[in-house]
Amino acid sequence: MIPRVIPCLLLAGEELVKTVRFAEPRYVRDPVNGLSRLNSFEVDEIVLLDIEATREERQPRFSLLEHLADECLIPLAYGGGVTTLEDVKRILGIGLEKVIVNTAMVDQPSLIGEVATTFGSQAIAVSIDAALRTNGGYDVYVEGGSRVVSHDVVGYARQAQELGAGELLLTSIDRDGTMEGYDVELVERVCAAVSVPVIACGGAGNRGQLVDPVRRGASAVAAGSLFVYQGRGRGVLINFPSRRQLASIFE
Repeated sequence: MIPRVIPCLLLAGEELVKTVRFAEPRYVRDPVNGLSRLNSFEVDEIVLLDIEATREERQPRFSLLEHLADECLIPLAYGGGVTTLEDVKRILGIGLEKVIVNTAMVDQPSLIGEVATTFGSQAIAVSIDAALRTNGGYDVYVEGGSRVVSHDVVGYARQAQELGAGELLLTSIDRDGTMEGYDVELVERVCAAVSVPVIACGGAGNRGQLVDPVRRGASAVAAGSLFVYQGRGRGVLINFPSRRQLASIFE
């Protein structure tokens, strides 16, 4: 069985952007055009993250999400600025399949259980953004990588599971946008500690590297640069491998 392979797209304002180590956002294209392009591929699902909502202390852009849900034929998961059960209700009501929380894991942890109880654990995922410390451990950050909230990524992942998260989106800040490969040590540590599915994200530079997190326990892999750029020259070209190509990668 082919693991899920998920494009991870970043919203800044009403534009798709790509970052490097959570900084230097670079314009990619209009989100409607980007999602329409992905409609032509065999994509399992798409993760869409608004990287400005929490820092700007605002709600999700519901009107934009509604427009995107109408245009996209692929299941969408959304994160950014989600702080209340009503936010989740509106997002799911628009037609998105899943909500992803990051800062709310720290500031409103009870929200995770409320969503799981109301809509099912499959409707709520926790995004864990981690960076390597010089001593070999990993710190966990929220608010777009600007605020450290834990020095124990494994304990943090276990807590997210205990609160009711149905899935974890695990991103290496150090590898984000670098196209240097996933941090498989980070993936292995977290996957060994939890029983919920883990989506590994951050660092994919070629299709062959998609296999590495799965070998370390990840249930799915996500990537941004790999699917929005054409090679390391970074000419914008939204693309996605065919089922046949993915089968050959994971065989």
